[in-house]
Amino acid sequence: MTTVDELLVGAPPQTCFHVAADVERWPELLPHYRRVRFLEKRGFGRGLVEMAAWRPFGGPLRYPTWWVSEMAADPEEPLITYVHVRGITRGMDVRWEFHARSTRSTLVRIVHEWAGPAWPLIGRFAADRVIGPKFVSAIAQRTLRGVGAEAERLAKLDAAPADPARSTAWEPIPPPDLLERDVAHSRSRRRS
Repeated sequence: MTTVDELLVGAPPQTCFHVAADVERWPELLPHYRRVRFLEKRGFGRGLVEMAAWRPFGGPLRYPTWWVSEMAADPEEPLITYVHVRGITRGMDVRWEFHARSTRSTLVRIVHEWAGPAWPLIGRFAADRVIGPKFVSAIAQRTLRGVGAEAERLAKLDAAPADPARSTAWEPIPPPDLLERDVAHSRSRRRS
């Protein structure tokens, strides 16, 4: 089973990456996530992470999902990878890719690859026809929309993450043109 979900987001790649890698904030940003917690944290976006989400089916109908993954976030690439190590999707490989389309837009792509559950006869069928499209892709699409909305909100504020190794709070950074004006203004005042 391979699923590919993507969304064009009106924010730079690094902003998209930091929102996507800051998984501990997901439950406050993404209503379908019940909880996200690191069982072993090895830095920002790195470690053994437990995630639980709802798969809504309309109205009050929703199904609980749960998995544990080894997560590795690489800000230089930027790339986020997961290997599911517990739950029904054990063995699934996940990649979050961030492709700049312009200085202010990014194609965010999530690729899930999985051989399916170890169920005799129906494992592959279940992965390809039910688990992949009805659960994995459905949750990924909702996650992409929520991560994209937050990245766009931050981009509009010209915000960027604070030191992600220490905090999950976001702090605005003045836009470069404002910083340049302040520097130019301060130079002109010194000359007077």
